[in-house]
Amino acid sequence: MRPWRVAVVDDQRSWRAFELQVVAWHLAREIERVSSSERVGILLPTSGLFPAAVMAGWILGRTVVPLNYLLSKTDLEYVCADAGLDACVAVSPMIDLVGGLPKGVQAIRMDQMKFTGFPPVRFSRGRKADELALLLYTSGTSGRPKGVMLTAGNLMANIEQIVDRAKFNRTDTMLGVLPQFHTFGITVLTLLPLAIGCRAIYTARFIPRKLIDLTRKHRPTALVAIPSMYGALRLVKDATRDDLQSLRYVVSGGEPLPQAVSDSFLDRFGIRISEGYGLTETAPVTNWCLPQEWRWRSVGRPLARIDQRIVDSAGKDVALGEEGEIRVAGPNVMAGYWKLPAETQAAFDERGYFRTGDMGRFDADGHLFITGRIKEMLIIAGENVFPREIEEVLDRHPTVKASAVVGRPDDSRGELPIAFVELRDGANLDEGQLRAWCREHLAQFKVPREIKQLDALPRNPTGKIQRRALLALLSSDTDPSQPESP
Repeated sequence: MRPWRVAVVDDQRSWRAFELQVVAWHLAREIERVSSSERVGILLPTSGLFPAAVMAGWILGRTVVPLNYLLSKTDLEYVCADAGLDACVAVSPMIDLVGGLPKGVQAIRMDQMKFTGFPPVRFSRGRKADELALLLYTSGTSGRPKGVMLTAGNLMANIEQIVDRAKFNRTDTMLGVLPQFHTFGITVLTLLPLAIGCRAIYTARFIPRKLIDLTRKHRPTALVAIPSMYGALRLVKDATRDDLQSLRYVVSGGEPLPQAVSDSFLDRFGIRISEGYGLTETAPVTNWCLPQEWRWRSVGRPLARIDQRIVDSAGKDVALGEEGEIRVAGPNVMAGYWKLPAETQAAFDERGYFRTGDMGRFDADGHLFITGRIKEMLIIAGENVFPREIEEVLDRHPTVKASAVVGRPDDSRGELPIAFVELRDGANLDEGQLRAWCREHLAQFKVPREIKQLDALPRNPTGKIQRRALLALLSSDTDPSQPESP
């Protein structure tokens, strides 16, 4: 550990490693003064404040509960009550953004604290591998948010697995724009830099031009983002290939990377985006395709100490190359869902593998290919169709910026594919032309029955398309712009 090195640079300031530690000591004293719960909430923008707050909670042996500041007020109240929070580390603008903290949750406002003098020096007592360290809430595709229990062992294992695959070291610089309440934002872009002593550059809002400016200034070696962010970066007019040449790794995760985005990013910057795969329940990274191993649609081989199965609907392992559900085992897989024993039991199969709900296949070299979500699969005239296949075709059309496909019940065919598209600036919807394009590249039964235009596809805070909002739009006048939990 080099205490005087610059560990974090955010929108407001630079933080030396020692400064983060001193702020954590101040916070630990304040948390101890106002809170008796074994868990403490964090409601902060992406910044150096976040790692300091995590360190403070862990110094006290508390479980840290990052709060999604884009949840509805009802869901935020539910999360705080479910986690048993009585205090939350925050800043006033974030409290205002969520409309105030729930009743009974004391705000520890970092912007109103005076970090003067020297607080009591204390260090984490160290946690056993099976002790709960993080409680990350995710709603997945339906229902109330669920608390994913990640232990100290889960987090440390995943950090070690990522470092082993990428050979990260203290000379690296990570550029982070993903929110730190999100599993990739906290493990890959917050805890990993702290653990290995490399620098992290944070910005709280994704502004494409600003991200390019940060690459020019700080010359990061790794960028982790979601497909929609890469789609926006390639449109920054004055960006050049040189701006991104310091990057050893340009990684996409969170949702499938459209071929149109991948190809145009390569054309613009000379860099091939490599995909990774993971879930909140796996802390999160399970697979990563290194640049030198790149192959289209591969999310790479499993990381060290991760075992994956591909099974059919009966839970039996399929032959190599065949498609089925991806199941995962390893030291990074969660301990379970908070206070939900039945759901925890259902999440694992009889051999102890986590049921991801994702469909995929392996090739002969051990590369995993994601083909879709089980719950998103359409059954059209008895045929299984994944929306991603149709979306890939639509996204390649020159007028389409992004697309999403959902199924509408149909008495004769089971379901019909309905597409929603977000068009490029200046483009107008020509439904006949788009359907003709689809007929050129898809079997007739996969061609969308209708194509509807939206100003913007509904997305959650991490950019993932909200299919529930689109399904609601099919059957009502529901506004699809209201975000659901990530």
